[in-house]
Amino acid sequence: MTLFRRKLLKLTAAAALILGASTTMSFAQDVTLRLHQFLPPQANVPKNIIIPWIEKIQDASEGRIKIDHFPAMQLGGKPPELIDQAIDGIADIVWTVSGYSAGRFPHTEVFELPFMMTNAEATSSAYWEMAQKYMVDGEFNDFHLLGAWVHGPGLIHSSDPIMTPDDLNGVKLRAPTRVTNMMFSGMGATAVGMPVPAVPEALSKGVIDATVIPWEVTGALKVPELVSNHLEFGDASLYTATFLFAMNKDKYNAMPDDLKAIIDANSGAAFSAFAGKQMQIDDAPGREQALDLGNEVTTLTPEQVAVWRAAAAPTVDKWIEDVKAQGLDGAALIEEAAALIEKYSN
Repeated sequence: MTLFRRKLLKLTAAAALILGASTTMSFAQDVTLRLHQFLPPQANVPKNIIIPWIEKIQDASEGRIKIDHFPAMQLGGKPPELIDQAIDGIADIVWTVSGYSAGRFPHTEVFELPFMMTNAEATSSAYWEMAQKYMVDGEFNDFHLLGAWVHGPGLIHSSDPIMTPDDLNGVKLRAPTRVTNMMFSGMGATAVGMPVPAVPEALSKGVIDATVIPWEVTGALKVPELVSNHLEFGDASLYTATFLFAMNKDKYNAMPDDLKAIIDANSGAAFSAFAGKQMQIDDAPGREQALDLGNEVTTLTPEQVAVWRAAAAPTVDKWIEDVKAQGLDGAALIEEAAALIEKYSN
């Protein structure tokens, strides 16, 4: 072998090693994330919040972050298990209702109290701020928080008309969280806790007579086709539910800093406010669908709402007592949450 050929082979081998090393480094920095959530992809939250978020992350990373979306519990398990799936690494990112884990996230419950929520955008901003202050290093410590928001005004959808709290006596009513179950039980209903995907079958089989959900998800669940009465509370909101958009902590920490920065830039306070606002925007088509079907949509007057406020007041008192046993000053949290909601409403 000539000296020239030996040098050429050495140079070729060295170049291959460099290329191989750089390719390995490039692949090592690429990340694939599994996102798991409980609604079908055509529902409003996946369609208008989660899928656009995925697309922004993938575009901003120029494909170095790939997110595989598993809607409708396709990775297995039940909706209340989602947060532990994120903690345990079964999924890398989850979207879930914090109240599906009853009593586990007590600070979030302050926003679920009756008539606390005013509008979803302002309340979501308040929720995010309080999460940073109390929850990230507390009850959220086992996962990395990407977003925290609430839905628009919660209302009652029922087979028979409901106008006053007394009309709830004996009604089997689905509610999403510990706080809402406590409220409706106190008003005389038979409260049935279940994740929202179970609502259509429960209504169709008569397991429940009524459900409380915001308008935005009624279309995906075909609720206006299953019940014909809907009770709104005017400018007030009977309740809301709090959501968590959470990532496995180890998976986040293992990402290169430049990819973490992309996740961070598309998460947090602004994203939470956007998500809450979008959920309330998406209330309008659900309401319109119910009207198109000829359903009865009743909007209470302020005087009628006052009757519901009085009936719900014991729930607030009981919640303050409940969280006191966990070392929390519930009255102070209510005052702080209300002040933050007002701040972000202006």
